[in-house]
Amino acid sequence: MQVAQLISEVLGEDVPVRVVAYDGSKAGPDSSDVALRILSPRALARLVTAPGTLGLARAYVTGEIEVEGDVYEVLDAMADLTLHDLSRAEQARLARRLLPLWLRHRQPPPALEYRPPGRLHSKARDEKAISHHYDVSNKFYEWVLGPSMAYTCAVYPTATSTLEEAQAAKFELVSQKLGLQPGMRLLDVGCGWGGMVMHAAAEHGVKALGVTLSANQAEWAQAEIARRGLGDLAEVRHLDYRDAPESEFDAISSIGLTEHIGKDQLPNYFRSLYERLRPGGRLLNHCITQPRTPLARKLDPFIARYVFPDGQLEPVGHLISVMNDAGFEVRHEENLREHYAMTLTGWCNNLEEHWDEAVAEVGLGRARVWRLYMAASRLGFERNNIQLHQVLGVKLLDQGRSGFPLRGW
Repeated sequence: MQVAQLISEVLGEDVPVRVVAYDGSKAGPDSSDVALRILSPRALARLVTAPGTLGLARAYVTGEIEVEGDVYEVLDAMADLTLHDLSRAEQARLARRLLPLWLRHRQPPPALEYRPPGRLHSKARDEKAISHHYDVSNKFYEWVLGPSMAYTCAVYPTATSTLEEAQAAKFELVSQKLGLQPGMRLLDVGCGWGGMVMHAAAEHGVKALGVTLSANQAEWAQAEIARRGLGDLAEVRHLDYRDAPESEFDAISSIGLTEHIGKDQLPNYFRSLYERLRPGGRLLNHCITQPRTPLARKLDPFIARYVFPDGQLEPVGHLISVMNDAGFEVRHEENLREHYAMTLTGWCNNLEEHWDEAVAEVGLGRARVWRLYMAASRLGFERNNIQLHQVLGVKLLDQGRSGFPLRGW
């Protein structure tokens, strides 16, 4: 049984990329600019216990499969596989054929896989899940994200705008939607490295507080706030959003936090934000969503185990309904999924430009995780398998007054 033939069965008979295996076998078109190189029988053994995307990802992360050419191009060529796992019947048939290899070459899952302990979405477990992803290395994130240190979807004013211009445009868009004015008080939940907090303070004279469960983010953000001389207006605390001050804020931004909350916690999440707003105050919720109501509510297993433990995506309609039930009047929403694909392209390019430094900083396995995850996510946004929505809501004043102009924000 030739190895390349087996891999072709996983990828499909008309495999669109070259496959070159350690036993000398080949499959796929010789003219393809991209190739999968199967370097070890351990790669096939992984497909027994995890057929489809997770098994292939494990083999790539551990170096048992190598990609020749751009990872994004390989994933694009194999989109049906990378976005949809094999059926159970196909998994069982493949496992039976690979069983002898598994018995000789089986391996435990790579050490980089992580499942946080404790009760789902308890404060302790949420902090562990966030720390796993964000407390990697601030230096690594500086190389990937660029000077803005913004780890959320940018908003591109034009197709030729730079990543930094687009991140600044995103923060300004949020500011405009929230109607920020000098002297207002802003709460930014899940604030990352403080980009929104510093933008609100520096550009709009707003007293801004950010909270994050990542100690590394809070430390970096506070140092940057001091470096920019914004300490009188801006602050970032290492704190759960549930423990944020309960005083009345004029506005709340939530940029990339809702994905970590979990469906069952969403009503309490939006109610807690509603209670922290003054009447007339606005909430801007910016998060990744499902394009439709999913049959299964779990993330792709590779993303769930290597990147965002306990992450969960909901369709935008569900989020709007929960916001509405929490008391918000929803005033505006928009889908920015193409912008996220462009953002991820910028991050992928940054990683490749700093590949050697990134590997030295976080190790080859983790660098491979990021290369694979960002390329796959870019493809997901391009093909409408995931979306990015901003939803703007307001806590109404008395007699149903919103404080909004007749048109716009």
